Amino acid sequence: MKPFLTFCAISCFAGIFRLPIEYYTFLRVLVSIGALIVIYSFLSSKQYNWSTVFIVILIIFNPVFPIYLYRKSLWIPIDTITGILFLLVAFAEKLIQKKKEVEHTEETSEYSTGPRTHSRDRIINPKKPKED
Repeated sequence: MKPFLTFCAISCFAGIFRLPIEYYTFLRVLVSIGALIVIYSFLSSKQYNWSTVFIVILIIFNPVFPIYLYRKSLWIPIDTITGILFLLVAFAEKLIQKKKEVEHTEETSEYSTGPRTHSRDRIINPKKPKED
């Protein structure tokens, strides 16, 4: 996923220059697919704030019902911010995974001090003991 998101970011940065209209149609499709992937990954990890940011990006770059701003000066900051966000997601994902791995190793080290027993390992006598 990291190479694809990096490609989306580079394509957004290239969209700053004057290019044929076909490139911008390609950019809309590419950014929409990238935004859908990012939205899915954020929703599955329950990070709703970032998913709303990429929903806005998906609406702006929507190829089915395109939003035309008609001025290149309006698209330049949008393309730049979108490219930066794709780079942040691509490279911050690796940091989040490392953080989760560190937390996981800390959890296992806390509980590894004694023998581990499970409820299925306990012997339960269904009858009450007789009192003499």
